[in-house]
Amino acid sequence: MKFAIPTAMIPVGEIKDIAIAAEINGFHSIAVSDHLFHPKEFSVPYPYTPDGSVRWEEGTDWPDPINLLSFLAGSTTNLNFYTSIYILPARNVLRVAKEVATLSNLSNGRFSLGIGMGWLPEEFELGGIPFKGRGKRADEMLQILKELWKGKFVEFSGKYSSFKSLQSLPTPTDKSIPILVGGFSNPALMRAAKYDGWISDMHSFAELKALIEKLHQFRIEANNLNKDYEIIAFSCWDAFHKEGFLDMFSIGVTTIATYPWFLYGLDNNAPLKDKISSLEKFGNEFIK
Repeated sequence: MKFAIPTAMIPVGEIKDIAIAAEINGFHSIAVSDHLFHPKEFSVPYPYTPDGSVRWEEGTDWPDPINLLSFLAGSTTNLNFYTSIYILPARNVLRVAKEVATLSNLSNGRFSLGIGMGWLPEEFELGGIPFKGRGKRADEMLQILKELWKGKFVEFSGKYSSFKSLQSLPTPTDKSIPILVGGFSNPALMRAAKYDGWISDMHSFAELKALIEKLHQFRIEANNLNKDYEIIAFSCWDAFHKEGFLDMFSIGVTTIATYPWFLYGLDNNAPLKDKISSLEKFGNEFIK
């Protein structure tokens, strides 16, 4: 069984110690989330809660994911990493190609790029990138990234990016980086079906099962039934126990992302030593 620890809404100064403890206690990976900034007022409601309110408080740390993961990669040996999620279309494709390839290379291939389309217009518009059309922009970016990561000279002319022949080095380990796609709309699932894996949001077990079944149909249509396909799911709120974890794996989940201390009555504001103690307990009960 593979488990991952999300780092969203955890104080940035604690993440290194949590990552080291996670590796020692058998966790498979660490997930890092992404927001470019936190506006005082949001122009649109948050799409992942019933009332449109965000899940975090003002003042929550949102460290740059690539910088943070580079730091964590240098502090660990075998622990894997992924972004959950990285707002790909809000960024410059050539800069993304360079940064994530460097991370992959320095971590010896322990990084997977989990992407999303973003939901907050300000994160795009204040960087000079239109919010509209972000899905198609991301699709074009993925096409460019896969070519640049091969290490060859690439010339490209598209709707959103055009450049003359250039090379981006270093290449990632194996000259490729696994692409994971987050989201649960049909377009998100269809995009995920074409690549290397899917990252869920927070769902009930029944909701997750239905989404995985729908994803499987899209994978059939995309002719992508690769046995190494990753399905990373947050622990279901109504299956947060050993039997529930086993049920999740039985429906196709390959990695469960969870805050292990939640199982023992703690939240993300608990003292670091208590979180690590709970992490160790979780590892002994569910992993080792």
